[in-house]
Amino acid sequence: MKAGPVLPIAPIALPPTVREDARDWRWQLRNALTTADELARALPLTPSELEGARRAERQGLPLRVTPYYLALADRDDPACPIRRQFVPDAREDETVPGDLVDPLGEEAHEVAPHLVQRYPDRVLLLATDRCAVYCRFCTRSRMVGNGDGAVSIDALGPALAWLRAHPEVRDVIVSGGDPLAMATDRLVRVVAAVRAVESVETIRLATRVPVTLPMRITPELVQALRPYHPLWVMTHFNHPKELTAEARSACERLADAGFPVMNQTVLLAGINDDETVLAALFRGLVRSRVRPYYLLQADPVRGTGHLRTPLDRGIRLMASLQGRLAGIALPKFICDTPGGRGKVPLLADAIVSRRAGATTLRTFRGELVDYVDPPGQEAPVAEGKGTNGAKGPRGP
Repeated sequence: MKAGPVLPIAPIALPPTVREDARDWRWQLRNALTTADELARALPLTPSELEGARRAERQGLPLRVTPYYLALADRDDPACPIRRQFVPDAREDETVPGDLVDPLGEEAHEVAPHLVQRYPDRVLLLATDRCAVYCRFCTRSRMVGNGDGAVSIDALGPALAWLRAHPEVRDVIVSGGDPLAMATDRLVRVVAAVRAVESVETIRLATRVPVTLPMRITPELVQALRPYHPLWVMTHFNHPKELTAEARSACERLADAGFPVMNQTVLLAGINDDETVLAALFRGLVRSRVRPYYLLQADPVRGTGHLRTPLDRGIRLMASLQGRLAGIALPKFICDTPGGRGKVPLLADAIVSRRAGATTLRTFRGELVDYVDPPGQEAPVAEGKGTNGAKGPRGP
């Protein structure tokens, strides 16, 4: 596929408001839209959007959007890539083959209340069920927004005790919900408690706050968290329109305070499944000192079939970007396998054929090139196997 022109990323200032305190993250959360009527007053909704918003009030993943993120949406375009991420749709009531309520098997892999282990050396700590914005493709739509908010330290006690009893776990991902949407003192208590477990080496904060509530990344917040380094921030920019001046400043503030910032983009149909859009996003992230880490195949959450792409779409998009983006701007394409079996990296099959002592590779330009192994070190070749285990043509 031929690469198109790179989309410009112009600064997008926070829209003017009669309330200067709209620039305060707490004001944003207090004034988030949460009902169909509020949303309908802010945007001219299509019948499908209005039906979806009414349904979200009754069941499933609730509706919530900050005034900041709402202002990034196109009022007159239902296909707007920002709008489609937070406006409910009537199709959320549909179930298609492959849909799952808990696509990553987190409930089956819970080792203590609020603690999930799917890999030997890392765990997921669910510290809250609240987010600044409820994304319609949310993996945890079964639980997000339906509880009591931040989990108390007392309630996290069994999870912390489990961590202390399992020193093989070196990495803790604090997620939810969105931990950075919590009050600073609550968040610091959670991070400090995890850091107090001697065997934990790294802590990751999984958050969309830099995207949906960037004014939350205050000097006070980064100063409060700095004593608990190494802390990594894993965020979720999905489209270049999200890279506003405020969002870029938030990411740069984190980087300046020593927080490595990594991004996990979810591949979404009609939103970012386009090589020009992805190239602009990944380049823009790098300019803000954010490393594109993963391009994630959307999880098969019940009611999200209209937002998902075929697996082959992501493979082809990554093939079109390979060689056209610098390595630091090129994420891995990942499918988090249903049932909690773990992440699988996917790529176009670059191995054309293998034979004793040599492998024929296809470059991003489509050229075929032989790589010759050192003499006497030829590895045995499984006949007809390619990089993803698919059969390929036999070599000469």
